[in-house]
Amino acid sequence: MSQKSRKMTIALTPGSIGVKATQAEAIELAHYYGYESVEPFATYLSTLSESEIRKTADHVQSLSLQWAAAGLPVEFRQSEEQFQEGLKMLPKHARALQVAGVTRVGTWIRPTHDTLTYRQNFDQHVRRLGAVAQILEDHGLRLGLEYVGPKLSWSAQRYPFIHTLAETKELIAALGRKNVGFVLDSWHWYTAKESVADLETLSNAQVVSVDLNDAPRGLSIDQQVDNQRELPCATGVIDVGAFLNALYRMEYDGPVRPEPFNAALRQLPKDQILSTTLEAMQKAFALIKS
Repeated sequence: MSQKSRKMTIALTPGSIGVKATQAEAIELAHYYGYESVEPFATYLSTLSESEIRKTADHVQSLSLQWAAAGLPVEFRQSEEQFQEGLKMLPKHARALQVAGVTRVGTWIRPTHDTLTYRQNFDQHVRRLGAVAQILEDHGLRLGLEYVGPKLSWSAQRYPFIHTLAETKELIAALGRKNVGFVLDSWHWYTAKESVADLETLSNAQVVSVDLNDAPRGLSIDQQVDNQRELPCATGVIDVGAFLNALYRMEYDGPVRPEPFNAALRQLPKDQILSTTLEAMQKAFALIKS
C-alpha cells in the first residue's frame, strides 16, 4: 500500500515510548527519524506568545509533519478541587492549541472506583467532561475518550466502571457533544474481547486518536497487565492488521501512536528506542490492504 493511499499518520508521542523530550526536541526527533506527526504539548505551548506559537506551528508544517493529539491538561479523575483548578486553566491551554492549529485532545477513563458506584461515577464524568468538552469546542478542539479494557484493571477496586467500547458510546451519548469521540487502543480493544465488527460501528468522525501495540505471549486475555505490553507486531497476540484495516476502511485521518509501555524498550538508548519503534509501526502499517 502506498503511503499516499492512507490518511492516518504514524505519530511520535515521546512519553509513551519512554523518551524524554521538550516540544522542540520532539519535533526534531519526529522529523529526523521519519515519523509523520508529533504530539503537541499544551502546557508548554500555553507559556508562549501567540507569535511564538505560530512560529512553532509553521516549523512543524515546514518539516512536513502534522500535529498528533494533545493530552488533556485537566485532572478530572480525582478530587473536585483538582478538577476545578485544571478547568480554570483549560481556556488558556485550549487557546494555545487552537493558535498552533491543533484539533485533537485525548484522555483516558479510569475503569474502576473505590467509593463511587457506576451510576455516581457516570454522572460525575458527564458533569466534568461536559464542562471540559464545552471549553474545547469553543476553541475548535475535539476530545477523545479512551476506555481501559483489562480485567485486572477494572476489577482492581470495589466498583467497576467503563471498560468497553459500548459503554464509552453510552458516555459520549450522555455528553451530547459533537466534538467528543474515541481514543481507540488496540490493547484495550483486545483486552475488552472486542472484534472488527465493534470497530465497524464507528466512523472517522467519531475517532479522535489511536494507540497501537501488541500483547505478551503466554497469558490469557484476562491475565494481561495494562503496563506490560509489546510493540506492534512483536508477538502477533493482537491482530494489529485487522485493527488497522478497520480504521483504513473508515478512512480514519488522524494520528496513530505506539504505546507499548515496555520495560525492555525503555532501557535502550534514545536513538534505538525511536528507530526500533518506527520500524515496528511501519511493519504494522504494511499490513494495511488498499
